[in-house]
Amino acid sequence: MLKTATVNRYFIAILPTEPLASEIIKVKQYFVEAYGSKGALRSPGHLTLHMPFLWKEKKESKLIDLLAQTTNINPFKIQLDGFGAFPPKAIFIKNKPCAELSTFQEQLTRFTWREMKLFNPTHNRGFHPHITVAFRDLKKEGFYKAWPEFEHKSFDGEIEVNSFWLLKHDGKQWHPFHEFVFKP
Repeated sequence: MLKTATVNRYFIAILPTEPLASEIIKVKQYFVEAYGSKGALRSPGHLTLHMPFLWKEKKESKLIDLLAQTTNINPFKIQLDGFGAFPPKAIFIKNKPCAELSTFQEQLTRFTWREMKLFNPTHNRGFHPHITVAFRDLKKEGFYKAWPEFEHKSFDGEIEVNSFWLLKHDGKQWHPFHEFVFKP
């Protein structure tokens, strides 16, 4: 009998540190309590750099070694600036435009395509960085009630970006798995 290789789900993101991470979780928790939308709680607050992808578990060390090649980056800051939406299903914390973030994401995406053969849908749709606080299980009625509440609400914060993370799915939720610290 042939043994099949275990394949896991991963994605690449920037994770805010404390106390900002807890503030983001509070917003996600509000959506659970007020609108029954708990999908965003299945991952830590994050800004996605590369959408989820599949990778063989036995080649996990190769994945880490490859991603470690992308850390020759100077640290930068991301300014959070209120809320945005992808009607009628998602509400997120938006950030001010950040050239360093866009450049890093573009370089990372190019690397993962060239060296790892990973397709990132941002190739076609463009990169729209954000931190999701409600999505998928936020019903349309809930969205149309929540959006007027959040549309003009402030949310300020700063993410000091000196690393990025590989997150791994355990079958129920996403967990930080490996941090890649910048080495300018």
